[in-house]
This record gives sequence, C-alpha cells and structure tokens, in this order.
Amino acid sequence: MKDKIKTLQREIAKAIQEARTPTALDEVQNTYFGRKGKLTMILRAVRDLPEKDRPSIGKIVNSAKLDLESRLNERKAMLEGQGSSLDEEWADVTEPGIRPPEGHLHLVTHAIREITSIFDTIGFTRVRYPEVDWDWYAFESLNMPADHPARDEWETFFMDAPPGKKGKMVLTPHTSNSQVREMERGEFPIRMIDIAKCYRRQSDVTHVPMFHQFEGLYVDKDVSIAHLRGILDYFVKAFFGPDRKTRLRPFHFRFTEPSFEIDVSCDACGGSGKNEQGEKCRMCKRGWLELGGAGMVHPNVLSAGGIDSTEYSGLAFGWGVERTYMMKEGLKVDDIRTLYRNDIRFLKQF
Repeated sequence: MKDKIKTLQREIAKAIQEARTPTALDEVQNTYFGRKGKLTMILRAVRDLPEKDRPSIGKIVNSAKLDLESRLNERKAMLEGQGSSLDEEWADVTEPGIRPPEGHLHLVTHAIREITSIFDTIGFTRVRYPEVDWDWYAFESLNMPADHPARDEWETFFMDAPPGKKGKMVLTPHTSNSQVREMERGEFPIRMIDIAKCYRRQSDVTHVPMFHQFEGLYVDKDVSIAHLRGILDYFVKAFFGPDRKTRLRPFHFRFTEPSFEIDVSCDACGGSGKNEQGEKCRMCKRGWLELGGAGMVHPNVLSAGGIDSTEYSGLAFGWGVERTYMMKEGLKVDDIRTLYRNDIRFLKQF
C-alpha cells in the first residue's frame, strides 16, 4: 500500500508539472482529486485496512495529498498569471483602446491666461514676485507707514518669523508689493503685469481667504490719466465684450494720487441689481460690481523705488482675477467661493 501511494504521488506530480494550460490542469484535478479520482479512492480505501495499519497508512496518504494540493495550487496560480497559450489566445491589436479620463484647466487658469494674452498685445510683460514678502514692499514702500490706519483694510496675515531689515514678513495681501520691486530693476519704460496669489482674512460671496490679483504698472515720462483710461477701456472691451459698461469712481488709495475704483455692470443680474426672482442680486446688490482699484502712482512710491518723480510718472491698477472672471458674459456665478469648493459637477461645465 505504501509503495502504491508513493507511485501515485510521483504520477500526479508529473501530471501537474506537464499541464500547460488551466484547462489541462483542471483535467488533472478531476482525474486524481475528483469524487472518483485515483487519490480519492485510495483515501477511501484506508478505512478498509486493518485497524493497526490505519494510522500509519492514513498519515502517509494525507501527507501526499497536502503536498500534491500545494503543487496544484502553485501551478494554477502560475498558469493563470501567464494566461492562455498563444495557440488559444487571439487579440485584435488594431482595436482602439479605452482613453483614460482627462482633466481640464480650472476657470482661474483660463482667466490668468486670457488676461496675460490681452495685456501682452499692448506691450505689458508678465512678471512674478514673492507671495510671502517683507512689510516694506507690501506696505511701507507704498506710502503706508507702520502705524497708518490704511493698513487695516487689508486684514493681513503676518508670518511667525523673525523680522528683518525690511520689517516683518507677510502673506501678500495684494500684488502691489511688485511695484517697488519692479522699479528697483531700473529698466524703463516699465510695462509689467504681475498675476499672483493674495491672502486676506475675508470670506463671503465676493471674497475668499486666498485669491488671485493682476497688477499692472506703467512708468515712463509723461504718463497721464488718459493712458490709464485707455488701457482700462481696452482691457474691458477685450475681456468682457463691447456691450458691458464700466465706470470710474473717485477713491483714496495711499499709493496712488488721484485714485479710482473701477466698476463693471453685473453679468449675474444684467446690471439691474435683481435676480430672476426679483430679489436683490447676491453678487452686486445694486447692478455694479467693483473689480479693483487704479490711479496715478504716488510720488512717494516712485521715490521708494529709486525713481525721480519730477522726471517720470506712472499709473497702476490691481484687480481680482476671480471677481473679474465672474463678470464674464454668460458665466453667471453669484458666489466666488463656488470656484474653490472642488465640486466636480460645477468644474466639469467649463
């Protein structure tokens, strides 16, 4: 009986090794391990042996069975990993595959690229300056001393870092920190557009704690308000279309004199100040939306940048990218926070 078991064990091991496909291996399993398989019949025969021989013979049979089942499982795993043989397998390699899902540009990226392109056509070069900067560039060089109340408007985040020669470090509350940095390069004329992130402690339908601004600066001899109005009109017509209305309102900024705020008729309500239900527009409240500020560069700012204000003059403007894009014709987004909620149902529309 022992010899018969050993012989059958070698026979099964050889059959398992010679199986070349999962189908062939299934046949081996049925032949030897099935209900009427050769190994199964020997297991059943153990109970007919004399009682004194059953323990030793049973131990040998069970050991052989465990060994063969282990070999069978290993061979099955290997054959399934390899797949069927080339003789049984066929694939059309010319059949088009399944395209992986593709993302697309965020609305803010679209806006930045379009704004950059518009100003590039009139000679403005895009530059980049730090988004974590010294207090000097963010405030003092812009005619706002350390104790000036005008600073309160920006609700600034100050960095927990040691102060330097130019004051404390801040998360830039506006892109105007780029003005004096660009002047310090000493290359004229200056026609720059800086698009970067800004940070303020604000959150409502028209504000988010992190947003983007584009800052324009033009410094040369004999720059006037006529240049400012011409540049802003050109941008508004190119970006919003010929039917949108704009207005300039006198204002006060410490770094420009005279100063203005620029408004555009609200696209969410068509400039009426009311939504389709006749309620007050959530975005503008009164038909106009402030896009940003502008004005003629203050002489003190020119001096901080090392420029003789008796020989040169300049204009500057700073607008929010998100807020400007929200006024794009047909977009009709009435809450700026929607842009950063990462709701795929909203983002996939654009």
